[in-house]
This record gives sequence, structure tokens and C-alpha cells, in this order.
Amino acid sequence: MALKKFGPNDLVINTLKAQPSFEFFVYNSAIYYNNVPLMSGANTDNILCTTGSGHLSLYELNIDRARTNTDRIIGALGSYATKNAADPNKYVLDTGQIYPFIIKDSSNQTFKTMLNNELSAYAPGDVISGSTGSAYIDYSDLLNPIYVAGAVGAPRQYQYPMSASITREFMTGAAGAGSTGAGERQTCCETYNNTHDPSITSTWCKPWPASRTWSCTPYHRRFWSLKNRLNHYGTLSEHYKVSSSYGDKSLQKINLISIPEIFFGNGIERGSVSLKWYYTGSLAGELQDTKRNGELIEVSGSNTSSVAGVILYDEGFILLTGSWALNGESLVMEPGAAADNPKWTYFAAGANDGVSQTTTGGSGLSKIAFNLSWQGATETQVITMFAHAKKGEVNYSNNPTYLQFGQRQIQKTSSQIYEENPNRQIMNIVSSSYAGHSASFKRQVYISRVGIYDDNRNLLGIATLSNPILKEEDQDYSFKIRLDV
Repeated sequence: MALKKFGPNDLVINTLKAQPSFEFFVYNSAIYYNNVPLMSGANTDNILCTTGSGHLSLYELNIDRARTNTDRIIGALGSYATKNAADPNKYVLDTGQIYPFIIKDSSNQTFKTMLNNELSAYAPGDVISGSTGSAYIDYSDLLNPIYVAGAVGAPRQYQYPMSASITREFMTGAAGAGSTGAGERQTCCETYNNTHDPSITSTWCKPWPASRTWSCTPYHRRFWSLKNRLNHYGTLSEHYKVSSSYGDKSLQKINLISIPEIFFGNGIERGSVSLKWYYTGSLAGELQDTKRNGELIEVSGSNTSSVAGVILYDEGFILLTGSWALNGESLVMEPGAAADNPKWTYFAAGANDGVSQTTTGGSGLSKIAFNLSWQGATETQVITMFAHAKKGEVNYSNNPTYLQFGQRQIQKTSSQIYEENPNRQIMNIVSSSYAGHSASFKRQVYISRVGIYDDNRNLLGIATLSNPILKEEDQDYSFKIRLDV
């Protein structure tokens, strides 16, 4: 059948904009996403994620698949324990789950979450996989991952199912009362030779003389990576700037809430974010961007109309610096810290930050809860195609039942000639109102699918109708096909 070209008005390209709503509720170190409870399966307590509630499965792989040590090898015969002991990292353990893998070569390509000390344990040609091998990273404590050599058991962080959720980081600089804020650097020393007498060495430690220009690793790298973006948005509000008349963020304690891109798409809708702090079930305070310029203003609480932080709408970060007390209660909300009043710098305590009743040594977290909600902004390119079946066209079918059964297909064939039977009859499928009587023949077909091809006649896709449509030769049909890019 001949291919038909789309006309100039048959292709319509537009953009579908949507604003999906997202909500996270944090209570007692547990996170709940859009009020979805844990869904247990036959093999796991949470079929959507192995790391707890409040997470979204990214690829929906290994859903409710049991992880077992079969001692089998993927792609080879024999015992994994035996062969891996003789030739480590050359084989992949079959755990019954889907896994990613990389073969180490000179490019040193690896997984993003893999630590350097683990990568160095592999030689060129070794298989780095998400199936547990001779070494893995134990991420049971995300703040202090442990490198375990020669062990089999815990899954790696770069193993499916992968998931995403909000994360909180309380930036205070060095631990203890001597901390100077989120921008504080770690103590470091440098030893150098005297330019006049190389045998004489000097050592400078922080704080160092103004003549020395080296710098130390910061305690909170995310804050340093966001400094340029914060200053960039300083044209919207002075509260964005790292240093302004409202203070120096490098010297302040900052509560950073990170929102993965999967939860907002192209950006968070301006003015849609809301942060609510609850104490024993009652609303203690709420922040909103009432000016739609990124300032998170307290609209309910002890210090209304004050700015408690800013939000980076396109990047998905919330920085809270509000340090005033929301009420007169006192409780421990950070490990190793003294009891303090509820403040915005403690918002979302327990959201993947290592804060729990165990680490805080009390039951204070059971009295507080947090709600974070916003609307995303997504843009989907949509192509609408109109395929026309005009009168006198699309009147033949390649279905074998289109022709009468039992006819000779080939008229003549030899080493030089192949000729089909030109007298084959089309099956008459015209319905008659009388039993045992055939109605007059009409050429008609049933259209069940529409194929889409590119300029090189490569099949791009097939649109299948839910029910085939009868087309007679004197009828026109147009099919509307929509494709999300």
C-alpha cells in the first residue's frame, strides 16, 4: 500500500502545561508523600521503595522482587563464591534482581554514588555491578557510609529500585559552640619551605596570616555551590544575597531543604510553596511566598510578616534562616544539641537527615510535625497528526482473509518470471438482510491500525484503534493521532 504524506495542516505541535501538586508530611523521622501509605508486598514491606516511606520509585524496577543469594553466576556456570574467591570482581552474583553494571576501563567511568576507595579496588576489565560482589557500600547510615570489603549482603545505593525524596541538611559549621555558621571551613595546615633558606620550614594553621591565600575544605559544600545562584537572584530580593543588610549567610545557621527535580519538573510554580510547622497537632507557624519573589514570609506564627528564608524555584532548594522562637516550648531537635525552642531552622527535622528519637535522646520529635507543599510546572511537547483516508483510497488490505479462500495465488513462475494470478476474487463481506443471500459486491475494508513513518520510510510507531472501523470506497475518514514527545 502506498504511503500518504501529511499535508501542511495535518501536523500541529503545541505545548501542554501542567501544575501538578506535591505534598510531603514529616512526623517522627517518617516522611509521607502525597498522603500515600506504605504498600507492602509478598517480599518487601514497601513495594515502591526499599528505603522507607516518602520516596518515589524512579524506574519501577525490582518492584517486590526478593533479594536472595543464589550463589549462581549471571552468564556463566559454577559457584559464585568459589569463582569469585579465585578471580575477584570478574563475575556477577545472581540475586534474582535487575541490576546495572559497568566494566572498568581506562576512562574510570563508574556510578555517581560510588566512592573512590571502592573504585580503586577494581582492576581494568572488572565488572562493577549493582549485584553484590566482593565489596559494597553499606548505606544504612547515609551520613556515615561504610566501605565493607569481602562481604555479601546489603544492597548498594546504585542498585534498583532507585528512589527519590526530600532531604534536609542543617548547616551549622563545626560541631560545638565555636561554630561560625554554614560557610565555615575545616581547620587545615600547610607546611612550606622558607624562600631564603629551604632547610627552614614553617607551618601555618587556620587562622592564617593575610599573606597566605590557601583555603580549606568547607563543612557544607552545598552552601558554597549555591552561593553564586543566591547572589544571582539578589535582583529579586536582598534576602537572597549571601551578604546583605539582612546579614551574612556564611555566618548564619541554615536549614537547607533539597527537592529532587522529579517532584517539580521544569520548576516550582512561583507563589505556590507552603511550609507549615505543627506542635502537638496545632499550627505553630506557616511560611508562604506572598510576594512571588522567592521570599518565604511568615503568614502565621509569632513573628508574622518576617522573612524566614528564600526558595530557589528553578533549582529546587529552600534555605531557611529564621531563628526566632515560634512558641515557648523547649525540645531537642538536633543530635548532640541542647533543647531549644521550635524555629524555622529546625523545620522538617527527621527528613532523611539522621535526626530521630534515638539520636536526639528524647521523645520531642513525637510532638512536632511538618507539612511542605507546592505545585510543579511541567511542559510536554505534543504532536497532533491527522491521517486522512479519502474516497477511492485505502481500499485494499494485506490480511489474507481479504481474498476468497482457495484461489490460486501464482499464475506463472520460472527462473525468469514470477506472475501472480490476476483473476483472484475479493471476498464479499457486504451484509445482506436476507438469509442465504449475498448482497451486491462493494469494495470495503476494516481499518485497524495507522502506521507513522519518517522521510526514509522507517516505521516510527503504530496507532491501534480500539475497534476496527469499516470503510467503504465512497467514504472519507480522518484519524486524529496525538503523541507526547
